[in-house]
Amino acid sequence: MLYGVAIFPSKEVQDVANSYRKRFDPHYNLIQPHLTVREKEEWNDEQLAKAITHLQSVADQTAPFTVHFNRFSTFYPVGNVIYMALSQPEPLVKLYHNICSGLWKEPGKPYGYTPHLTIGQQLSSDELHDVLASLRKTPLDLTANIDRFHLLYQTENEAWTVHQTFQLKG
Repeated sequence: MLYGVAIFPSKEVQDVANSYRKRFDPHYNLIQPHLTVREKEEWNDEQLAKAITHLQSVADQTAPFTVHFNRFSTFYPVGNVIYMALSQPEPLVKLYHNICSGLWKEPGKPYGYTPHLTIGQQLSSDELHDVLASLRKTPLDLTANIDRFHLLYQTENEAWTVHQTFQLKG
């Protein structure tokens, strides 16, 4: 089964993100707006049990933190993705490194971790540039308190569902 780790920001942030995702993200119906911490991968039952133990340990040692979304950005030309960017990504980067450490290190990943909330993907280059030109003029000033992350699994219809939630207690 495919598993991944994500953070769901506040309802206010999700509502703003969904106002764009409805139009520009083909995964809109498969998962709510989120910040991916660990990308999807296939795990068997033994790997899942070890991952849960590891994730609980990370959560126990991580203090809650705040994120601030301050602009729209893109991964173009690497990918035709538009996202809401963070002014201070360090707490999420630290969480990513703690989760993706030891046995859970992600080997051979072709790019560095950039915490973001996707609002558009699989766009044509022309559409991406048109949408981004408009969004860059739009002020973005949203804050969310992060006090948990979620282990998700993908269902048969390709939607993502929470398997377990981990409270930050550090």
